[in-house]
Amino acid sequence: MKSKYSIFSLARNALDYHENWTEAWRSPEPKPAYDAIIVGGGGHGLATAYYLAKLHGLTNIAVLEKGWLGGGNTGRNTTIVRSNYLWDESAFLYEHALKLWESLSQDLNFNVMFSQRGLMNLAHNLHDLREIQRRVNAIRLNDIDSEFLTVDQVRQICPILNFDPKARHPILGASLQRRGGVARHDAVAWGYARAADALGVDIIQNCEVSGLRVANNRIQGVETTRGYIAAPKVGCVPAGHSSVIAAMAGLRFPIESHPLQALVSEPVKPILHTVVMSGAVHVYVSQSDKGELVLGAGIDAYTSYAQRGSPHILEHQLGSLTELFPLFSRLRFMRQWGGIVDVCPDASPIVAKMPVEGLYFNCGWGTGGFKATPGSGWVFAYTIAQDRPHKLNEAFTLERFSHGYLIDEHGAAAVAH
Repeated sequence: MKSKYSIFSLARNALDYHENWTEAWRSPEPKPAYDAIIVGGGGHGLATAYYLAKLHGLTNIAVLEKGWLGGGNTGRNTTIVRSNYLWDESAFLYEHALKLWESLSQDLNFNVMFSQRGLMNLAHNLHDLREIQRRVNAIRLNDIDSEFLTVDQVRQICPILNFDPKARHPILGASLQRRGGVARHDAVAWGYARAADALGVDIIQNCEVSGLRVANNRIQGVETTRGYIAAPKVGCVPAGHSSVIAAMAGLRFPIESHPLQALVSEPVKPILHTVVMSGAVHVYVSQSDKGELVLGAGIDAYTSYAQRGSPHILEHQLGSLTELFPLFSRLRFMRQWGGIVDVCPDASPIVAKMPVEGLYFNCGWGTGGFKATPGSGWVFAYTIAQDRPHKLNEAFTLERFSHGYLIDEHGAAAVAH
């Protein structure tokens, strides 16, 4: 039960629109120089700054965000967390991230609402069955939890699916990662921001980077809409606009930027207790803590920096959803949004030092960026602090696109999630 003092405090601050509440993090003016600058105030950028300060003792750091914290892909995704990736390089990095997720609320002292409700990937044909069994076995060889489900086991977990054997896409089985689930995307950004600020990191919003200053092949600092800021190390995490920032240093990335759409339904009572994905039907869906169904599918085919998408993509998502869940056809959908995803040719990220000394990039996560947030920030902080990659991200170099050692995770990203 709340004390009368806390109740009166809530009432008093409600009347003045919370203007007198203590801010969760400071809003300082930028200093002329820092030891390191992080470009991008989304989850990955804030996590990088937090781990730089906490684990590497680098506290004279600025996080520069052109808008508001979490206003990019961090606040525009569908919140799914998992580590069931096929290739060793991806599996180990995402599994490290998942282990960090499991204690993240305690670490940040902020509830990120991480819910390990499990994640099912459905099989609808013989090829799906064989591929899912192959992936389950490969994932388990890396000591990551994954299991194959029969139709009856799928029905026990999610009885509201369409199990009609005469359906266009009958359900023949599924894979399951029980440790997978969802988290609250804006809470992740707020938690990392507050924790980084407490360690002395300057978080500067409404500060767009307009140029990178390079001399003698070494980074000198960044030009911004709030003036020039010097730093010997600059880590760039500008989800959706990595190619734009890279071009400021004369770098050309093998990346395409695409809109990725999502939408939510009106809230209903708890009815979907796990995350359900289908590559063949091409949709994925979960239920938020507010009761909304959250769903999405693949990226729009065209390249764009617009945070909107095509109506036919939404129509396809809804058609796929009602094919898997006929009872959802009676729901009303309330709002839609889009984000910008940077996609590498092999659907795996770039987390690496650049040819320009002191410049580092963390980008190209495609549709899998949110789930990687803690692990991405952890390894990127190590790379910046030590000026060399950690073993977990040493394969995710820019050079792999010239020597051909790709990490092909298109299968894992067959449905954008």
